[in-house]
Amino acid sequence: MKLDDRAKVLLKALIERYIAEGQPVGSRTLSRASGLELSPATIRNVMSDLEELGLVASPHTSAGRIPTARGYRLFVDTMLTARREDFAAPSLPPDQPQKVIAHAAQMLSNLSQFVGVVVAPRRSSVFRHIEFLRLAERRFLIIIVSPDGDVQNRVVHTAADYSQSQLAEAANYLNANYAGLTIEEVRERLKNEVEQLRSEIVTLMQTAVDASSEALKEDQDEVVISGERNLLAVSDFASDMTHLRHAFELFEQKTQLMRLLDVSSQADGVRIFIGGESHIVPFEELSVVSAPYEVDGQVVGTLGVIGPTRMAYDRMIQIVDITSRLVSNALSHK
Repeated sequence: MKLDDRAKVLLKALIERYIAEGQPVGSRTLSRASGLELSPATIRNVMSDLEELGLVASPHTSAGRIPTARGYRLFVDTMLTARREDFAAPSLPPDQPQKVIAHAAQMLSNLSQFVGVVVAPRRSSVFRHIEFLRLAERRFLIIIVSPDGDVQNRVVHTAADYSQSQLAEAANYLNANYAGLTIEEVRERLKNEVEQLRSEIVTLMQTAVDASSEALKEDQDEVVISGERNLLAVSDFASDMTHLRHAFELFEQKTQLMRLLDVSSQADGVRIFIGGESHIVPFEELSVVSAPYEVDGQVVGTLGVIGPTRMAYDRMIQIVDITSRLVSNALSHK
């Protein structure tokens, strides 16, 4: 979009003022904020041109103007200068991946004062150790430990009843013969080795392997969200319960969040999605600043900040960028 230098300066000043104060910006304020020696009439003419281009809008209640999604996009793409700030960002010590992810979501939320969201890395279907624990008649618990120490549980209901000694026998066989293989490989090997095992133990192990596979699939792409309540303090939402409800609906519909963040995982560095400019962010009031993170050089997940379109984008870019680096370091095996 071609804008002359004067229009760019005024649009940048308007957006920065609106982000800082949250009030429509009038011509007089804009004249002072831009540093340009222009008459209010000249500024009004430029604002009228920007409005025709869909970059600013006039709320009915005010003579001032506010940025549109299109205006924010132009600002983010061509006018934003990232400033370096010293953040008191806590380190993320290497730990179980689930803890790192939870801490990262919390950190994003605390630093931004908006909502932090992290898509957990895809979990390996390789198991290091498996245990079966009898809970009641025809019901037992599977405990799967992955090579990096992740623990997953699954309750299984069976047609036949098994004693704890039968469960221990099956678990011991799996641990002795199949530890280090993926669940899928275990399933294939079991098909070929049924003759060597008692039929009831084979049935038990096949049931357990199927349940383990389902448990691993269910836990794939878990979305961890932190700080939703921060939006209650954002004036843009507090004054309009419909906006707030839309935001909370998005957090509940994790598949929609997943699709949104999946786009980010396919790009290098920080990406910004502004509500209302595309189908990716379904609500006009929300923007998302996101970045992928890596484990040992491979992109395995995405993280970001979700907040109002009126956010300090330069600050959010820095928060998201720093956090993605910290998560990558904490999860990589160095």
